[in-house]
Amino acid sequence: MKLYIIRHGETSWNVQRRLQGASDTDLNENGITLAKRTGEALKEIPFDLCFTSPLKRAKMTAELILAGRNIPIYDDERLREISFGEWEGRDSALLPAHMLDNFFHHTEVYEPPKGGESIREICTRTKDFFQELICREKLQDKTLLIASHGCAVRALLQNVYPDADIRNFWHGCVPPNCGVNIVEVADGRAELLEEDVVFG
Repeated sequence: MKLYIIRHGETSWNVQRRLQGASDTDLNENGITLAKRTGEALKEIPFDLCFTSPLKRAKMTAELILAGRNIPIYDDERLREISFGEWEGRDSALLPAHMLDNFFHHTEVYEPPKGGESIREICTRTKDFFQELICREKLQDKTLLIASHGCAVRALLQNVYPDADIRNFWHGCVPPNCGVNIVEVADGRAELLEEDVVFG
């Protein structure tokens, strides 16, 4: 099994540095261009099917990458982005600095805002998706596209990184828009072949 795990293209909220989380925002023009460019770069990859977050920015990224191909696309709630609760939509510059610092640099002590989701919670639901996926017998020889979000991608990759640790959750950075992570799974073991590749 080979997995191409991709973060969605750019949105206007990315540019404005507003927290998107579970908010259902659209790709901007640059995000659409990034997704199309990624699709062109991956046009020879023989994808069998795709799983995507139900949020529009991820789903549209998947659709643009796979445009012109008859490849099934399935929504999965476990791939949606982390929820920031009452922080959703806010300018990150106006939020409590220590809380954002913990989210990005000290994830082991990050506490979500009211109505939000913890790092451990998103790791649990993405792990559930990942483990179910790699155990499906009919998919063992398939190539899959997975379209998701920055935090959700890093949570998924906690199942792959040999040095996985919540204290090193971000693995150096937030995945870039349309960053591609390629994972190979054999005999139930996952190996990261490429990390955060951006085409163009």
